[in-house]
Amino acid sequence: MTKRKPAITEGRIIYCTQNRNFSLRTRLKSKVINETSGKRSLLEKYLPSEPCSCKICLGYCIRPGWWTVGQATTAIEAGYGNRMMLEVAPELTFGVLSPAFKGCERSIATNQFARNGCTFLKENLCELYGTGHQPLECRFCHHSRHGLGPKCHADLEKDWKTPNGQVLANRWIQQVGLRYRIFG
Repeated sequence: MTKRKPAITEGRIIYCTQNRNFSLRTRLKSKVINETSGKRSLLEKYLPSEPCSCKICLGYCIRPGWWTVGQATTAIEAGYGNRMMLEVAPELTFGVLSPAFKGCERSIATNQFARNGCTFLKENLCELYGTGHQPLECRFCHHSRHGLGPKCHADLEKDWKTPNGQVLANRWIQQVGLRYRIFG
């Protein structure tokens, strides 16, 4: 059961919905900090592109894009947690939640499933389009924005390398029981 509860952040009262597994406080707190510091949020910095189904843009859809930490939080709250995977950095220092490769849902991303494409891509259309839960990287990347994808990806990596990002990744691991499937 969810209920509205006031959250006080930097002298402001913000009402947020509390969920027993995930809290909106992380997302709201970072939003308030961005408002007070004057820094643009990633959603403001990387605006959505026009929808396109050309060969290049459809190629981007095969490899799932990344959410911001706040977007992943709301996607989990909306019930998409079971269709996510955990991408682990090569140096094993942090993890990122993203839409899963087909067959890799609720698990760690592996190359074995990469050729299957994104679990949300059905008949060359994204199931998340128009829901408010499409990952920032998916919304931003476009054939007309040549060379800008790596910059967006690097900024998303910084977002996930934060304590808030890693707390969310660990909560998701517990929610889907991934720890028990890996370590017995």
